[in-house]
Amino acid sequence: MASWVKIIFERDIYAIDLDRVSAFASAPNGKITFWLPNSSIPIVLSPQTHSESHQIIQSYIEQRTGYSLGAHWLKMNYDRCEYLIDLNSISTFCCEPNSKKITFWLPDSTTPIVLHPQAHAEAYKQVMDYIEKTIGDSMP
Repeated sequence: MASWVKIIFERDIYAIDLDRVSAFASAPNGKITFWLPNSSIPIVLSPQTHSESHQIIQSYIEQRTGYSLGAHWLKMNYDRCEYLIDLNSISTFCCEPNSKKITFWLPDSTTPIVLHPQAHAEAYKQVMDYIEKTIGDSMP
C-alpha cells in the first residue's frame, strides 16, 4: 500500500510515495534528507524552515521504525547522521579484501556508505548477513 504525501520544498509542491524512498538521513540539527525516487534530487527539510513538511516526514519515519523494519532495513548512525536504509534497494556492494570494509551507494544518490567492521560493527554485521542471505555467498 502506497504512502503518498504532499510536501512543500523550495516553493514547489511534491506528491511523493514515501514507500518508494529507500533512504532517510536525520542530522543532529534536526534536518531530514531523502532522495526523490528515480532521481538524484535530495530533499533537505529543516524543522525551522519547512516545519509542516518536516513533521510529515518525521512522522513517517517514526511510524516506520515503530514497527518491525524487517531484515532488509538498516538503521544506523553514520557520519553524524542517523540513516534508515532499505537494503533491498542497494544494487552494488564492494568489499576491500585487506581491510574488510564494505562500501555501497545510497539509491537515487551518489552518496557512498563505507562500513568498517570495527567502527560500525552492528551495521556491518547486518549488511554482511543480508549479502550472504541474498546472494547465497559471503563476501571475503
